[in-house]
Amino acid sequence: MKAQGWVTAALLLIAPLTLAPSPAWGQRADDSPSPPQNGRFGDPTLTGRNLQNFVYGVIKSVGPSEVVCDKTEFGDNQPFKLEKKTKFFRDTVASTPDALKVGDQAWIKIRKDKKTGDLVALVVVTGQMPANSKIK
Repeated sequence: MKAQGWVTAALLLIAPLTLAPSPAWGQRADDSPSPPQNGRFGDPTLTGRNLQNFVYGVIKSVGPSEVVCDKTEFGDNQPFKLEKKTKFFRDTVASTPDALKVGDQAWIKIRKDKKTGDLVALVVVTGQMPANSKIK
């Protein structure tokens, strides 16, 4: 009789553990995962991969030695120095600084001059650009 009582006690302790619902039991078959919380569809790190290290701005004025942009991450009226080595692209085709117009959206790859602290434009991209195009 003692053995039978011990087996019954063991079953009473083990039974709730084996019959506990698994996390999948609470999910319905027609439930789909919720959309991402960032308001975008897909992976946001894949968006604009070709312009990832560029600064965005709207061209406010163009001079022979600098471009001034608004709406940049540095604020408004941000000047970017132009050098002889600066490359210009419009619609993924090589261009000239004369093609820059006030009001154009521009993506500028920059470096900071160590001596003066000025932001120097290495590459200036304007116009339409397909997602799979590469700018170096």
